[in-house]
Amino acid sequence: MSITYKDIPIIYEDNHVLVVVKPFNVPSQEDATKDPDMLTLLKEYLRDTYHKPGNVFLGLVHRLDRPTGGVMVFAKTSKAAERLSESIVEGDFEKKYFAVLADTPKDMRGRLENYLLKDEVKNVVSVVPMGVKGAKQAVLDYTILEKKDSRICLAEVRLYTGRSHQIRVQTAHIGCPIVGDVKYAGKKYVKASNLALWSTEIRFTHPTKKEIMVFRAFPEETVYPWSEFDIERHLSVKIK
Repeated sequence: MSITYKDIPIIYEDNHVLVVVKPFNVPSQEDATKDPDMLTLLKEYLRDTYHKPGNVFLGLVHRLDRPTGGVMVFAKTSKAAERLSESIVEGDFEKKYFAVLADTPKDMRGRLENYLLKDEVKNVVSVVPMGVKGAKQAVLDYTILEKKDSRICLAEVRLYTGRSHQIRVQTAHIGCPIVGDVKYAGKKYVKASNLALWSTEIRFTHPTKKEIMVFRAFPEETVYPWSEFDIERHLSVKIK
């Protein structure tokens, strides 16, 4: 059954921003598959809800890879889009993820810094040496929240750069690919119904109110591999 905007949970909405939960396997914007995408679906939502004729403005200020679910923020005005984009450039737009890894890193917390190069034709990203033409720096911090005997672990990841497939590639590079990642896991592939990567928290300054806004959403706790962990305990941790 094809997805509609009614299948997209809305967390928050005002005159300037729209915060929603992206389901797994829905593109952030239209791609070559022409499958229903978040930007098009949410424009339909605005058009139907507010009876707006013609083309509706909705700014895509950041993206999630198609297989990834979780919190997304959209801009309802051009002013909001501009200011949110500036926030991202200035580092005032924080993104945290939950990821289930198919092994456990040697260090329970750490920073991964690599240079990534994307093959646009094959849609594959690789870690390459600094200085390679077209390569972009990628930086993230991770903290292991919980380990399982089966060698999978729950990690919280904070992104400092927003490169394509970044978390998937950088965790695979240290031998701990994300559960359900057919593309990058190789011999460490662990089967799951969806890629076990979820945008769990976004924090930004509201483009007009100038208030700090924090939004959180969490994966379905009854579905593997999320069901292997005490998600509720990790949700009870206070936001810093």
